[in-house]
Amino acid sequence: MAGILYLVATPIGNLEDMTFRAVRVLKEVDLIAAEDTRNSIKLLNHFEIQTPMTSYHEFNKYEKGRKLVEKLLDGMDIAVITDAGTPGISDPGEELVRMCYEAGVRVSSVPGPAACVTALTMSGLGTRRFAFEAFLPADKKEREAVLTELETETRTIVMYEAPHRLVKTLKLLSERLGVRRITVCRELTKKHETAFLTTIPEAVAYYEANDPKGECVLVIEGRSREEMRQEEQARWEEMSIEEHMEHYLAQGMNRKDAMKQTAKDRGMQKREVYNYLEKIKE
Repeated sequence: MAGILYLVATPIGNLEDMTFRAVRVLKEVDLIAAEDTRNSIKLLNHFEIQTPMTSYHEFNKYEKGRKLVEKLLDGMDIAVITDAGTPGISDPGEELVRMCYEAGVRVSSVPGPAACVTALTMSGLGTRRFAFEAFLPADKKEREAVLTELETETRTIVMYEAPHRLVKTLKLLSERLGVRRITVCRELTKKHETAFLTTIPEAVAYYEANDPKGECVLVIEGRSREEMRQEEQARWEEMSIEEHMEHYLAQGMNRKDAMKQTAKDRGMQKREVYNYLEKIKE
């Protein structure tokens, strides 16, 4: 009978956030796959966990992942832990979970701390709808594609950033997203935890003058739907009604539907568009 893969969340800064269940599972499994064994041994020693440990990280996730799946199929129970937080969120645990599903291995999650949710809930910004972006891509083309998507993202955005890149990233966000509210969360759950609610341009100025320390989570206000609607309407109003109609007719719309859509775009009644077009015929 195949074993179970456990995704075990570990503290993101405060050891008191370790759950009883997480400790029990880590003691009971046959093997722990850790992102950084040198870092994780401190956690295991603190909770007197003596389970054997192996490394599983970004640079061996495919080769090591296959070996771990083989062990699971042989009946071993394995727990995955990341350096901090919940495995599978912005780390190689995601790939191992996919491999397990393909192999028919059961996956179970032992919930606990996650920096993205911790920051979101204390940000003072909207929490009902949010988009998690992790770190911006290093590849320039991919980063540009993500930023283009974020320009019109209406949900609250949650991102990670390292302190030495924070100012550069904030400047980039300021250029692309403009004046939006942002909460910069640092040192989450630790003694010097801070949550700085401000605007993106003001955050740039502040961190240019004050060197950031500790890993950062950025929680950014989504784009206002009303603002987007007004901008779109302003673009339409730069056109004449005839040009607006032609825009839709050129796409293959019939005249009736083009008139209806033109009226909707401009906040007018369909009858008003019709009367205008009839008048200019005279």
